[in-house]
Amino acid sequence: MNIFGIGLPEMAIIMVVAVLIFGPKKLPEIGRSLGKTIRSFQEASNEFQNEFKREAEQIGQAVKTTAEIESKQIESAKSQQDNAGSTATS
Repeated sequence: MNIFGIGLPEMAIIMVVAVLIFGPKKLPEIGRSLGKTIRSFQEASNEFQNEFKREAEQIGQAVKTTAEIESKQIESAKSQQDNAGSTATS
């Protein structure tokens, strides 16, 4: 078992030190607050990822729309040039 690069012996030593420092009555409260903190960090991380994906999709759509508009403008300019060239040669 390896969590955050810490093996089972290291986890046992950390737990013993925590019991000595905080006492057995205080540990459940500390565990709950630590769990809530980790959960809030996960929620914030998920919210950031969702916002990032949403913005990336909006940028992708804007780029696609811009590319479509530019291609239509290029086609329009080419057809105008072709029309101007064909009337000039006639």
